[in-house]
Amino acid sequence: MTTPVEIAVDDRILRIRLTRPEKKNALTPAMYAALAEAFAGADRDPGVRVVLIGGTGDAFCSGNDVGTFVDRPALDAGSPVQRFMEALATLEKPLVAAVNGMAVGIGATMLLHCDLVLGARRARVRFPFADLGVVPEAASSLLLPRLIGQRRATELFLLGDWVDAETALAIGLFNRVVDDEALDAEALGLARRLAAKPPAALRATKAMTRDGLPPLVERLRHEAPIFDHMLRSPEAQEAFTAFLEKRKPDFTRFT
Repeated sequence: MTTPVEIAVDDRILRIRLTRPEKKNALTPAMYAALAEAFAGADRDPGVRVVLIGGTGDAFCSGNDVGTFVDRPALDAGSPVQRFMEALATLEKPLVAAVNGMAVGIGATMLLHCDLVLGARRARVRFPFADLGVVPEAASSLLLPRLIGQRRATELFLLGDWVDAETALAIGLFNRVVDDEALDAEALGLARRLAAKPPAALRATKAMTRDGLPPLVERLRHEAPIFDHMLRSPEAQEAFTAFLEKRKPDFTRFT
């Protein structure tokens, strides 16, 4: 079976596109594995200077496939999910995101690791972890407060409200907002500008902008067992089952 992730190198740019529009580009274990290898391969390949990631249809990425949450996926160090997160967190080359639509859950936290984020006007972002009975992941508990401030990050994590493109720009989640039909060309143009610059200088500058951060991989590994514990909780199972049954979850029996 073909994994719905398109990966190609063109003009020193590693272009990644999630191609599962019928599921809003929700990530499966196979997709996590493909993305992990793409990010790791980008750092190994001297012919790649920039990574550009985007989605298809009306979504960038709607998060983890909820069906695999019900199956309780492995989150240990060798799992596709954890390999993806660590490859994302340690990527040395610039990472540009073109957010063509909704970015939810891991689709939203992925943006926190990107160096430049362009959003279409229809784009929107959501961190729904509390609503799903789980906790922040992918070092987002560190990165989001650092990026937008503690109070605003706490609000987004606890309430899980949608953030539209203009608000995402205003609070620093996006670098730029462009017309929907112009997104791909604008993102590719930006990636080409980066690819034309001195590659060692780009890598060193990216590393310097992260100086002062606690090691991201350590935060990932700190979050993972907490996330795994909450994933197995009755609250989370109620949330996932309700999603699959297309009903509102009932948390009234929990204390």
